Amino acid sequence: MMHSALSRRLFLAGAASLPACGSLFNGAARAAVSPAAAPLNPLVRQRADAQVFRHTDGHYYLTGSVPEYDRLIIRRSPTLAGLAADDSEAVVWRRPATGKLGGYIWAPELHWFDGAWHLYFAAGDGGEPFHIRTYVLSCRDADPLTGSWTLTGQLQTPWDSFTLDSTIFSHRGVRYICWAQKEPGIETNSNLYLAPLASPTSLARPPARLTVPTLDWEIRGYKVAEAPALLARNGRLFLTYSASATDARYCLGLLTAPDDADIMDPAVWQKSPQPVFVSSAETSVYGPGHNSFTVDEQGRDILVYHGRDYRDIKGDSLFDPNRHTRIQRLYYQPDGTPDFGVPVGNGALPERFSPVGQPGRFLVQAGEGLRIGSAALPATQFRAVPVNPGADSFLLSPILRPDLAVMVGPGGAVTLAPRAQATAFARQDADGGAVRLVLAAAPNRALVAAGERLSVGAAAGQAARWLVD
Repeated sequence: MMHSALSRRLFLAGAASLPACGSLFNGAARAAVSPAAAPLNPLVRQRADAQVFRHTDGHYYLTGSVPEYDRLIIRRSPTLAGLAADDSEAVVWRRPATGKLGGYIWAPELHWFDGAWHLYFAAGDGGEPFHIRTYVLSCRDADPLTGSWTLTGQLQTPWDSFTLDSTIFSHRGVRYICWAQKEPGIETNSNLYLAPLASPTSLARPPARLTVPTLDWEIRGYKVAEAPALLARNGRLFLTYSASATDARYCLGLLTAPDDADIMDPAVWQKSPQPVFVSSAETSVYGPGHNSFTVDEQGRDILVYHGRDYRDIKGDSLFDPNRHTRIQRLYYQPDGTPDFGVPVGNGALPERFSPVGQPGRFLVQAGEGLRIGSAALPATQFRAVPVNPGADSFLLSPILRPDLAVMVGPGGAVTLAPRAQATAFARQDADGGAVRLVLAAAPNRALVAAGERLSVGAAAGQAARWLVD
């Protein structure tokens, strides 16, 4: 949400909970998580600016902005899917009725360090709701949902100006804070800054200005760089941030630095010339942004973000409540850089199907047809859509054409067709972590890869084995 003197957001996701340089999935397909066990999008409705991370206690924690902008909430669950349950949420702090911190409450982020929990959040004042500054609450109890929270103080930066979206991460033994702020003398709504942290509310040295919004996609509606989130992978630091107004123009940019560089030197950070994650009419997700990163139960990287189900907003986008928390798998290009793809849309998380023994080749949606080969990430992502609630059988639908699904026609021809005409499949485990996609009505027959073609053959055959990623 960013408005005139407003820009709110800066999420660094659970970067502090992620390994500093975790191993990177190299593109070989992996065994599937059952669609029935997978989370559904939206994960949490009307929770914007969402931060999700997996703590060392094995639980997932979620916090984010509520539509009323009047309180701070935390959710906890042993699974990602469990964060959807409303009874997993606790209110840990409410703004005062008047005075200091009595204005809008935005974009909290939860961290554990120095033997305590810390909630960084942006707050306005009563009577001046857009007098946004960043504050820190702390809790020394083991359970942050039931513990006692006290105000540690205001984050001290060089300027007393619009400040929000602080996030914390550790890199090479140093704890850093990254945040968004309007710097006097620079005609933007917010820029990104980085500094080592001396205490929860003070900097160890003057900050570095990492980026100023200047590109066309960063200044639509407002000139914004906010909501950074750090991911350390493959010898590099990837710092996402959100840009432009918080309607359908909102999007993610990316800064990249070598892992061994002096990250306080702005020159080591390379800005992507194009946004890396934008609205998608095909999947009906608009304004994706204010992201964070976590891992799923299998340790695979997960992108967390918010987005609306519709493009057009009545009135002020700041007060439209329907920015929902969403998640999806994060994939990587062959060079090790993140491939964000597109917002995958509502429903179960999509998967990619690769014929066993054919690394780098996938089931691909090609217009209204199908083939086996390589393609841009979104064309390789398919969603299992249950035929009936609770049913084991499902339709296989490409995310870019959710109106279509896989159909087996006369003579075993396989194509895409309207869902009403599509074929129901079931999933059978095969050896080596593979699966078979069998016809629900004829489980001895299954989808098989035949060169670049998809066909139907004996379920027991080697060509019917797929790795699911």
